[in-house]
Amino acid sequence: MKVKVYYYVLMAVIVITLCSRQSLFGQQGGAIEGLVTLQANGQPLCGASVLVAPAARRAITDENGRYRISGLPPGRYEVMAHMHPLGDAKRTVKLEGEETVTVDFALAIAPIHEEITVTAAGREQLPLETFQSVTSLELADLMTKAATSLGEVLEGEAGVAKRSFGPGSSRPVIRGFDGDRVLIMQDGMPTGTLGSQSGDHAEPVDVGTIERVEVVRGPATLLYGTNALGGVVNVITEHHQEHEHAHVGVRGFLTGTGGTNNGLAGGSGGFEWGAGQWLLIGVGGGTRNGDYSSPSGVVANSGAQIKNTAVSLGRFGGRGFFRANYGIQDGLYGVPVHLHSHAQVEEASNHADDHEHGPVKLDWRRQNARLTGGLLNLGSSVEKFTVNLDYSDWHHQELAGGVVGTEFFNRQWSYRAFFNQKPKGSWIGSFGVNGLRRSYKVRGEEQITPEVTQTGFAIFGLEEVSVRQVRLQAGGRLETNRYHPKQRPERSFTGFSGSAGVNLPLWPNGVAVASYSYSYRAPAIEELYNYGPHHGNLAFEIGDPNLARERANGVELGLRHRSARLHAEAGFFYYRLSDYVYLAPTGKIEDGLAVAAYRQADARYRGAEALVHIGLRPQVWLNLGMDTVNAELRDTRTPLPRIPPLRGRIGLEAQRGNFSIKPELTLVARQDRVYVNETPTAGYALLNLDGSYTLVRRNALHILSVSLFNATDRLYLNHVSLIKDYVPEIGRGVRLAYTVRFF
Repeated sequence: MKVKVYYYVLMAVIVITLCSRQSLFGQQGGAIEGLVTLQANGQPLCGASVLVAPAARRAITDENGRYRISGLPPGRYEVMAHMHPLGDAKRTVKLEGEETVTVDFALAIAPIHEEITVTAAGREQLPLETFQSVTSLELADLMTKAATSLGEVLEGEAGVAKRSFGPGSSRPVIRGFDGDRVLIMQDGMPTGTLGSQSGDHAEPVDVGTIERVEVVRGPATLLYGTNALGGVVNVITEHHQEHEHAHVGVRGFLTGTGGTNNGLAGGSGGFEWGAGQWLLIGVGGGTRNGDYSSPSGVVANSGAQIKNTAVSLGRFGGRGFFRANYGIQDGLYGVPVHLHSHAQVEEASNHADDHEHGPVKLDWRRQNARLTGGLLNLGSSVEKFTVNLDYSDWHHQELAGGVVGTEFFNRQWSYRAFFNQKPKGSWIGSFGVNGLRRSYKVRGEEQITPEVTQTGFAIFGLEEVSVRQVRLQAGGRLETNRYHPKQRPERSFTGFSGSAGVNLPLWPNGVAVASYSYSYRAPAIEELYNYGPHHGNLAFEIGDPNLARERANGVELGLRHRSARLHAEAGFFYYRLSDYVYLAPTGKIEDGLAVAAYRQADARYRGAEALVHIGLRPQVWLNLGMDTVNAELRDTRTPLPRIPPLRGRIGLEAQRGNFSIKPELTLVARQDRVYVNETPTAGYALLNLDGSYTLVRRNALHILSVSLFNATDRLYLNHVSLIKDYVPEIGRGVRLAYTVRFF
């Protein structure tokens, strides 16, 4: 009853805020319109994005390169034209009233681009606007990262490392956070995969069929829930998921990839067919790779493959929109070592014969269906109301020589209702509700978790106001999660998450950002109920159904600058976690595995990240970067397991005509701050070289890319890998990719 009262109070505050703002501000109707062309020949560019900040309004240029954004209140706006991989163009515009201002842009191929994000605040923002640290990877960035799992794709990005049990099962680690503290989403909704629960479970992705990947570094529980305490990865499949509009005619793409070392091969394609207000979209593709080679030899059973198909049909009108999506993915990947192995080579050899039927592979399938509907321009306060109803069905089998050992089933129904408020003077914001119902069960040899039904519900709001040039942001979220296991104690958790931040201009094109967050996380199913041998985590796990909720207080400080010859950002973060859940070895051995029990203690994470891009010449840029994190249990000062080591990057990016070349050296320090039974990892240096050729036409974009990775064939180990003591990383190889986008 007390929880319901909290919900009603929070909803009342949101409604009162909306009503008060509606009475204070009337309708406004300024507009910005113009033409976007290719600088080299003056041809109009179809499909370019024009973003107006901080109003978070966007338009896509038509076949004549024209755009129009209306309904803007008086004020000062940054207008940016964007079409990856072309360079961006930005103009400052001041609207006095109900007038129309013309702003034209000419785009050219350039080495450095702006990163537009929608995940951090639930609306599109430029880098200087965001209160959190965000990375966005688009078409040209993704082409050089052909892989079948998300950790492989994001490894090397600022603050992101790769946890793996082999290439097919890699998962991103954000600022040292892993597992249930990092949320993976597709188009703003949870994927329903099981990668957070075990080191050998997949987080699959086919980069050939997606539009963009965004990474929010740091707590994102406010908008996305309890298991986003460490950060969020949002895989955006295509831009109509964000921009609800139809177009007439046919658009599409074709992509092909190939590579040496592991026999990489893949292809994908898609189309959009529009007629009136209707739009039909279809995509499909696949990628496979064989066993990879390290400098010390071939890593057996490291191959992987993925196939996927998706289709959607939508109707987009001036007052609302509706669309239905269905997609299916399936794949197969190997585990490079036998699951019955310890983290030491000798122990691995002792258990090499435990699987009588042969090497272990995981055969998985994910089906996803979604209904999305929305209404536009609901009075003077709400610009857009969106509802997503999502169903995800995940199933995978663990095979030994083709014989099924264990099967996992995870069916998840989730929903999200989101209100984007209209900019009113200096105010902008959003609020909404979301919830889920999850059915999880395991069958077979490793059935160490009972069948569990999980339900959750949350209400949240986020408001932003500008006071002169200073922007302030605050928000809150109230969430409840309930677990209903068979023959085990039921648990219920309710908690509040909140944040406050300030974005302060210090000089032209430069801002300081400071934020505080209080985050709540309910324990995960495996932390509460696991009991038995869990080879994917190399432990005999003992859950604790009496665990308390986890709480985190976090502070982030940052400086950012964007100008014609300098893009730079640097940040520091500190998180103090109460009742932090971790696996504590007991010193016993069971079923050939170290016994570890889930326990709670206070912990802290601190670290820093920096990125600097310096324009030595208009077409030559020096790229520098570093990231570091230090994490430990506070009382004993014991380092936490698998924390990424200090890492630095130095590189150049040069453009000449349509050609681009990008050499980069990555330096990784030795990691000797290790957890109980964990071994230190030596430092190393990696040299990579990327090159590309880009050809832009009025209705087509061609990109050919070549990547040489680990150019010196360096033997190295990934400290965040669960099997790093006996499985080195990939050696030297070359990747090729070609894509054509027509519009």
